[in-house]
Amino acid sequence: MSVIESHRNQKPRLLFFYGLFATMFVVLGLGLAYRQLLRSAAYSERERLQNQRRILIPGPRGDIFDREGTLLVGNRPRFAAALFLSDPEIRKAFRAEYIRLVRDLREREVSLAGRDLETEARVAVIQVFLGRLNAIIKRGATVDGKKLKRHFAQQPLLPFTLLDDLESEEFALLIEQLPVESPIQIYSSPTRYYPYGSSAAHTLGYVVSGLDLPESDLPGKDLTTFISKGTFGRNGLERTFDNLLQGQTGGEIWIVDPAGFQVERIRRDLPVQGSPLNTSLDIDLQMVGEQAFGDRQGALVTLDVKTGEVLAMVSKPDYDLNDLTPYISREVFRRINDEGAWLNRAAQGLYPPGSLFKVITALAGLRAGVITPESTAFCTGYFKVGGRQFPCHNRRGHGEVNLRDALRVSCNVFFYKYGILTGIDNLSAEARRFGLDVQTGIEIPSEASAMIVPSRTWKKEHQNMPWFPGDTANTSIGQGFFRITPLQMACVVASLARNQTRTRPTLLRRLPGEVPPIPGNQAIGLDPVLFNLVLEGMEQAAQLGTARLAKIPGVRIAAKTGTAQVRTPRGTLELAWFMAFAPIQDPEIALALVVVGEEPDQSNGGGLIAGPIAKQVLLRYFEKHPQPGDYRLSD
Repeated sequence: MSVIESHRNQKPRLLFFYGLFATMFVVLGLGLAYRQLLRSAAYSERERLQNQRRILIPGPRGDIFDREGTLLVGNRPRFAAALFLSDPEIRKAFRAEYIRLVRDLREREVSLAGRDLETEARVAVIQVFLGRLNAIIKRGATVDGKKLKRHFAQQPLLPFTLLDDLESEEFALLIEQLPVESPIQIYSSPTRYYPYGSSAAHTLGYVVSGLDLPESDLPGKDLTTFISKGTFGRNGLERTFDNLLQGQTGGEIWIVDPAGFQVERIRRDLPVQGSPLNTSLDIDLQMVGEQAFGDRQGALVTLDVKTGEVLAMVSKPDYDLNDLTPYISREVFRRINDEGAWLNRAAQGLYPPGSLFKVITALAGLRAGVITPESTAFCTGYFKVGGRQFPCHNRRGHGEVNLRDALRVSCNVFFYKYGILTGIDNLSAEARRFGLDVQTGIEIPSEASAMIVPSRTWKKEHQNMPWFPGDTANTSIGQGFFRITPLQMACVVASLARNQTRTRPTLLRRLPGEVPPIPGNQAIGLDPVLFNLVLEGMEQAAQLGTARLAKIPGVRIAAKTGTAQVRTPRGTLELAWFMAFAPIQDPEIALALVVVGEEPDQSNGGGLIAGPIAKQVLLRYFEKHPQPGDYRLSD
């Protein structure tokens, strides 16, 4: 067979392979065209997701001011030294140390199993850099391996903090001595600052750190995102107005290399500080009240009569808010917990009101027609209900007293007698008219909700027992089952000053024309002659009676003192109560306070203990707000 014939016989098989290869090239070309032309956007997106990272940075919180523009809560710079892990010098050192560790262990025939050599290498390298800082500022800090490993796992794009909360002198030394090109950078970040320390601690509240930052306008929500810790209100105004105070989140978008380290920043949005909050507080009155309390336990609330603004809210014991930022140490938490200082006694503390409730008893008796201007009682030192004697605080008795006298000297017998005649239904109804059974609605979290206004129904539901006349006697002087807060009593006396039944307290700055309608508020509804009986008795108490230690020459004050008892595991403690408003002719300020006795069975009279505290607050108020005419303050 000739060569030509042989070639002709093989040609059909060659044509088959030619067609096969041609088909493969066409398919390959079509696939390449599909990927390059039709799928290019998808692959670009995948590349973007792999090569870009987003970092979110919280904005500084807004400032909080008192009613006169004094800064109560702000931000101070917090200095720290951090190592930028993406620095080429650092990454080269990591690799070199890792290789050295592996070689050394192999030469010593040490097993590599179970060892995290990568972390060990990183710790060794970073300790060298930390040693440079220690030498400059004379510290002995060491690298926490667990913290470093967690940082690489969760926040590799963020700088690793070597030293936190540097003193200003340390900050200055490091800025001066560290080379400009050093991978260690000294930076400042805002942290909460409370210029007045413990003043209004429970009202202002504090913050905690967290990663759940407010929404950011920075694009790239689909990118792998790393978040710098922000702060969030945990208590008080910081918590209630957290959305207002939170700053606008900023951030950065970076191109990273295959190892995840930064290569180039392609976008940066600066964070923006949150909005300011203007409160109703008067820091002068707040500090005077706290200083007057000293080391005693209790609470005080001072209100603007016309607007319901809270001028001061004291709760003792308290704590320095600066000890809680940037974090709460175990030692600080334990100390505050042991002292019982977490409780806001002004809005959360529940106490029997004692003789302060006698004003409500008087109003209920007058409304029911049981008490008249001619009503009297003869006090021999006790009042008999059934077979039981109910004592007056004056065991020798007050003799014959009318309503004004009874309020002036706080005679129990008068209110036992007319409280029983008025009846528990009228007494509890009057207490509810003044809102003692409901929360005030003040703008702080966790206001007490378990108040008790005694009634037949309440006793039946909670104790499954009938109501007795002795229960009414106890209720008429604010004892027995009663439990209310100092804040509620401050609202009662502010309402009384306006001849109304409800006050809505607020911690925000408010003008008289901006007071919204108060649900349930109404005029007390007594004939002026009868209402003045109560005011006259309260004024006499401040001038001549149990509240005279709060007397201020030149200022007409309506006041009422009270003493109540509470049983505790330590024994029976006495509560010293005081409430007042002034001036009577045009009320401006109202206050209520309670001081808890320090020792069981220790005398703790309201006029003796609480009166002088109230006087200090009232004095400071009228120094700042002098009365018209030739008015002078003097002791």
